[in-house]
Amino acid sequence: MGFMQGKKVLIVGLASNRSIAWGIAQAMHREGAELAFTYQNEKLKSRVEDMAAKCDSNITVELDVSRDEQIINVFSELGKHWDGLDCIVHSVAFAPREALDGDYVDATTRENFAVAHDISSYSFTALAKAGRDMMKGRNGALLTLSYLGAVRAIPNYNVMGVAKASLEANVRYMAAALGPEGTRVNAVSAGPIKTLASAGINNFKSMLSKASDTAPLRRNVSIEEVGNVAAFMCSDLASGVTGEITYVDCGYNIAGLAAG
Repeated sequence: MGFMQGKKVLIVGLASNRSIAWGIAQAMHREGAELAFTYQNEKLKSRVEDMAAKCDSNITVELDVSRDEQIINVFSELGKHWDGLDCIVHSVAFAPREALDGDYVDATTRENFAVAHDISSYSFTALAKAGRDMMKGRNGALLTLSYLGAVRAIPNYNVMGVAKASLEANVRYMAAALGPEGTRVNAVSAGPIKTLASAGINNFKSMLSKASDTAPLRRNVSIEEVGNVAAFMCSDLASGVTGEITYVDCGYNIAGLAAG
């Protein structure tokens, strides 16, 4: 019996089998969780349905997190299958490509600043708000994904780093708000991984190389490793942990300089 046996989990943001969300889904499925998934649009529907089937799930719902009516609809649809919800995994982030290249001040506009914060940070709160009734009294957990750019200036990460800083503050405020109901809120800050999302960051290959050279383990982290930690954080094994940002980056965040 896995350590997530009987847990009902909604995973938001699965887009490909190279994504961190897929690593999380595989780990949770292995540990016995029942899973539901969202897909962003019709273009991704069949792909997400195929991946859901590999996790023995037939629950997939369309969700554009910028639309409140779709967020509300997700939980209405879940209510047709489940009598409650134990976990929400938020694996959603976006900033326009032109904002992720070059000088931060020059690249940042009012519009792309607002979009990055709406999609990457506010959507986590919106999901918590809409799913609150289904999660009450179940000692459940919400989990989101961050990155070191939230606390350090990373070349070309730009406005996404500012949005991730907002997201990490969001974790703390949500943990304080939902804690009295028994719901925990945490984030995993993963090291750089080659995913569809990271492809939008200019010179990302250089980031991967520098991270592996600098990290104490001398390598980059995998989606499977992030998935294992995420599953633990959402399980009862982590029942005393909330409001935390947990690094899964082969130790990169502790290093000052690359080894000579």
